[in-house]
Amino acid sequence: MGIDGVDGRNTKSNHIMEVQQRLGIEAARISIIDEINYTMSSHGMTIDLRHMMLLADLMTYKGEVLGITRHGVQKMKDSVLMLASFEKTTDHLFNASVNGRDDKIEGVSECIIMGIPMQIGTGMFKLRQCVQQVELNYQSEPMLS
Repeated sequence: MGIDGVDGRNTKSNHIMEVQQRLGIEAARISIIDEINYTMSSHGMTIDLRHMMLLADLMTYKGEVLGITRHGVQKMKDSVLMLASFEKTTDHLFNASVNGRDDKIEGVSECIIMGIPMQIGTGMFKLRQCVQQVELNYQSEPMLS
C-alpha cells in the first residue's frame, strides 16, 4: 500500500495471512470468501455465498486465520470429543485422560458421539401441553331390572 506506483485501492492479494497482517481479520475473511469463490467457480462449481461466508467465519472467529486442518481445529476447539472426532482420535483421548480433562458435551459432534439429543433446532425446546381433564360421571344402571 505504501509502494510508489501501486494503487492500493485496486490491488488485490490472495495471500490471506499477509492480508490479515496488513488490513486485519475482516479483510482476511473477505479474501477467504473471494478465494473460495474463485477456486470453485474456476472448476465450474457454484456454491451459495452464505456457505462460503460460514466457512470464512469459522476460520476467522478467534481473531486469527485458522485452517480447516488438524492443527487449526485444535486451536478452535477446547472440547476433547470434538478434537477426537476430527483426527488422531486415540491420541486426543489418551492425552485427555492422562491430563484429567473433562468435556461439557455442548457441541454437535460431542452429542452425536455420546448419543445425546442436541440442544439445537428441534431439540432446543421442551414443550409441555397443559391438558384440562374433564371429569366424567358415569352412573351405573342395572342392565337387568
